[in-house]
Amino acid sequence: MDRLQRSLVRCQDRSLAAVLTAAGEAALAAGTVLRRLYNTPVKIKHKGRIDLVTEADLAAEQAILKVLAKSRIEATVVAEESAADWHAPPTGPAWIIDPLDGTTNFAHAYPWFAVSIGYMEGGVCRAGVIYNPILEEFFCAAAGAGAWLNGRPIKVSRAKTLEKSLLATGFPYSIEEKADEVVGVLKKVLLRCQGVRRAGAAALDLAYVACGRLDGFWEINLKPWDTAAGAILLREAGGRLSDFAGRDFSPFKPELLASNELIHQELLEIIAGD
Repeated sequence: MDRLQRSLVRCQDRSLAAVLTAAGEAALAAGTVLRRLYNTPVKIKHKGRIDLVTEADLAAEQAILKVLAKSRIEATVVAEESAADWHAPPTGPAWIIDPLDGTTNFAHAYPWFAVSIGYMEGGVCRAGVIYNPILEEFFCAAAGAGAWLNGRPIKVSRAKTLEKSLLATGFPYSIEEKADEVVGVLKKVLLRCQGVRRAGAAALDLAYVACGRLDGFWEINLKPWDTAAGAILLREAGGRLSDFAGRDFSPFKPELLASNELIHQELLEIIAGD
């Protein structure tokens, strides 16, 4: 927990510090579960043709909920495997939880997945944690306290043009219906940047933009648990988030463009087709 405690030094809001502590402890507990089940036979079910859920998702979510319940922080829970209604932002405090972002990767023993826990108040992301238990990378942020990786402050890159940028994207589960749209945008961006990566975990893509390893990221058909923690992480690291029209982003919007801010307008113009 030293990496979390070092990150809390700049968090002057005591209630928000308590929130970040609870989220961090919950993410680490879920990470322990995922490490134990990683690269072992797990039961896999299909929520859609290519949308998977494993027993690891369920076990990690239960570990998170157990820790958060002990924290006694009163908040609605919107969690991927047990969410009843997530189509509108909760009006009060809310935990937005993805116990295993990158389930398909996990099911194939591909070590690119994470626990993502965000905290919202009044529809605004206020704190978040993203934890990759295989690489042991623990990202966290709180409003006004900066963004951190393993206890060290992080900032977005200083790339000023797409020509000098490495980007990431993701493909929606509805790819069969949206293939032309997705591939069309990908082609346009590919022709203007240094490269595009598609690794399969939006939370980690956002974390990597926040720490400057990537310069931008875009995707459609995202869910709130994919982006809530990453949104506060990127904002506190100096980045920018919007929808594809340049309007303010919310985790409850299905499309996201994230960047180091410097290349944001250039990306918007390409994606919008202007």
